[in-house]
Amino acid sequence: MENTMKKVALGIMASLIAALVFSSSYTQAKNTDKPNVIVIMTDEHNFRTLGAYRKQLSKEQALMWGSEVVETPNIDWLADNGAIATSFYASSPVCTPSRGAFVTGMYPQNNHSVQNNIPLRDNAITFAKVLKDNGYATGYIGKWHLDGKGKPQWAPKRKFGFDDNRFMYNRGHYKQFKDTSEGPRVAVQDKKGKPSYDVDGADEKSFSTDYQMNKLIDYIDENKNHPFAMMLSLSDPHGPDSVRSPYDTMYNHIKFEMPRTSSVNAKDTPNWGTPRPQPKIQRMSQYYGMIKLIDDNIGRLLTHLKTSDILDNTIIVFTSDHGDLKSEHNRQNKGVPFEGSAKVPFIVYYPDKIKPVVINEAMTSVDFQPTLMGLLGIKGSGNEEGRDASKLLTKGQVKNWKDVAFFRQSSSKGKGWLTVVSDRYKLVYNTWGEPWLFDLEQDPDELVNFYNNPQYSEIIRDMAMSLQQYAADYNDPYYDNSHIKTGVEKAIQEI
Repeated sequence: MENTMKKVALGIMASLIAALVFSSSYTQAKNTDKPNVIVIMTDEHNFRTLGAYRKQLSKEQALMWGSEVVETPNIDWLADNGAIATSFYASSPVCTPSRGAFVTGMYPQNNHSVQNNIPLRDNAITFAKVLKDNGYATGYIGKWHLDGKGKPQWAPKRKFGFDDNRFMYNRGHYKQFKDTSEGPRVAVQDKKGKPSYDVDGADEKSFSTDYQMNKLIDYIDENKNHPFAMMLSLSDPHGPDSVRSPYDTMYNHIKFEMPRTSSVNAKDTPNWGTPRPQPKIQRMSQYYGMIKLIDDNIGRLLTHLKTSDILDNTIIVFTSDHGDLKSEHNRQNKGVPFEGSAKVPFIVYYPDKIKPVVINEAMTSVDFQPTLMGLLGIKGSGNEEGRDASKLLTKGQVKNWKDVAFFRQSSSKGKGWLTVVSDRYKLVYNTWGEPWLFDLEQDPDELVNFYNNPQYSEIIRDMAMSLQQYAADYNDPYYDNSHIKTGVEKAIQEI
């Protein structure tokens, strides 16, 4: 009897051990099945410089600076084999508020980062925090710009779920980095000993884009045996427009043309879009060089993922924080609702679920986090204010999806604008001038105000109602401005 009991006990123990081993193996296999996530964000990137976006445009719109272009075959490959969104906008077209909205899924007025150098609120939950809680190794490389005025400020103390943030720096557009015993540092200093933007002497190891991609590749090698999520935030092609050799001379032969919209008269423009004339187009050859170098480095990344046998199990997102007008409307940089400033590339490669598809419905930065969670089948933080567009990416359509999105001006001294946009129309209300309605199909150059055209009354009413609902749902203080509020209400009631 005693021997029988011992045999039974040993049998039960063996079964338990086998069950634990099976459970452990199953968990490990299940974790291995989780796709890796790599998010690549460039800085101040005009979407027309990417071949994948030029392909979606008329020749006139695609060749804004003349017939010669910068080729981007690697970024184009991601788009050709994934989803490309043609109407994806920055939630606010400047660095900090756009980045804050992207990583949290919350509008700038609610995550606290309403303008440059205003830090993200302490209790904000990023996509990295959600993924970390779901078993991912997480990290961030490059410019962060969500921790206040620190510059460069390596490895901010508040990680927001990005566990490996050794190569995260708060802000700046430095061109050269190096490794030191104290961690990464800017490789060159000015005469006062402060970090410098100087590009002289930069090479394929030290130049910012190369250096940061090298760190990403190292991270992949260290983490490829378990699920990881890494955000690579490149500081180019933001100014200063300079790049290392040989990219600095690659496009010197091009005679760049001024955009057609650069000849616009100030009296015919919205008051928020007043031209700021420049004597000639600014350093486009260097801008092209920066973009070519970015594309070449993405080619390196794709090759490394393929040789590591994890490309097919990796989600790759390519986007930017905002655009750069590059003399469109006779303006530089960003900060206004014009397409070149506010519209950004958004490409998602995920071969397991996404077949090649073009998404035309309007989206903004706040939609990224809920969309990523939808693709992964992971419950979000519960604080997201954006929409889950994962079915748009995987099926090409969503029942009852409304083609409308919202973005706003970075907080300013008593002045501001609110924009509601669809794939075709863009309606802008502001605190100090008349409303503007753009019809991007009839007038892709954005030179004509259709607001007072009676043929657009129903469109204006519908868009104004959507804007009013957005302001109520997400507590946008710009709507409290009497000029904006009156204009919206008048459109709803009278037009």
